[in-house]
Amino acid sequence: MHRLDRSRRRLAIALSALAGFVDASGFVANGGYFISFMSGNSTRMAVDLVTDMRRALVPAGLILGFVLGVALGTVVAARAGAVRKVAVLGMVGALLAIGALAQGTVLAQGALVLAMGALNATFQREGEGTLALTYVTGALVKAGQALGLAAQGQKMPGAGASLALWLGLVLGGVGGAAMGLHHPQAGLWLGAAWALAAMVAAFRIIRR
Repeated sequence: MHRLDRSRRRLAIALSALAGFVDASGFVANGGYFISFMSGNSTRMAVDLVTDMRRALVPAGLILGFVLGVALGTVVAARAGAVRKVAVLGMVGALLAIGALAQGTVLAQGALVLAMGALNATFQREGEGTLALTYVTGALVKAGQALGLAAQGQKMPGAGASLALWLGLVLGGVGGAAMGLHHPQAGLWLGAAWALAAMVAAFRIIRR
């Protein structure tokens, strides 16, 4: 994260906020299952396997869809080359729009989880590595490590940027939960517009 320039860092935080927004709204709509947080779904699946095996199909399907979304995003990014961010975000926006159109159906869930999986391919290759946008446990680990190093009079580069990524996801989640509870249909369209606005921002970045 800290290796990115300022414009790319801002884009990453905005996309992490989008992930939080979609995940929280999906959590509200799906009865406690996640759209982008697959560690949570893995735990839910484990519990469901013990308590109600049929319910375990829900998190299992979401996990499979997320993995397929990551794979799809990776393929699109590789084929798009220099405009990979634009291509991936365009696909994410289209999938979120499909989710908005098909709200309340299995198709909507599938489109949303594919979108969140694909989102993780936005920052990939060309020296940037792969930056996870839909889960930020690593950011909190870095914050803890930075505190430990600070206690020893040392500094850890990038801890602040990683913490900003986490904060973006949390604030996005607050907005997503509010929209999911009060304006679910509008919330999904807002998510789609958010992704497309990020696509435009990504295009401007690569034009510089």
